[in-house]
Amino acid sequence: MTPAALRTFCLGLNGTAEEFPFTPEHSVFKVCGKMFALSALEEEPLTVSLKCDPDLAVQLRAEHPAIVPGWHLNKRHWNTVTLDGSLPDRTVREMIEDSYDLVVAGLPKAERLRLDRP
Repeated sequence: MTPAALRTFCLGLNGTAEEFPFTPEHSVFKVCGKMFALSALEEEPLTVSLKCDPDLAVQLRAEHPAIVPGWHLNKRHWNTVTLDGSLPDRTVREMIEDSYDLVVAGLPKAERLRLDRP
């Protein structure tokens, strides 16, 4: 997955915005003000940090060397994924969607309804 494809996919999710609260180099993708993805799109290798169910996070780390505990994030709930081609783009997209869904699930009902995600 390329940096442009990563940005396009994240911004394609309903209600998503890209912000730069840390540095101009670090894109933070948020839904309703809550972060679901973090990436330095210009760095090589390209990485993205994503929220993940804690049990699944451990399983994914064991199965894929490109997935490690979230860098500078709560390691129980976040994974950092190196996008070096070892994971299919489909898998990466599913992980991004899962991260988005976890964040949306924690939003107030009115916000979820506004996003068409009851």
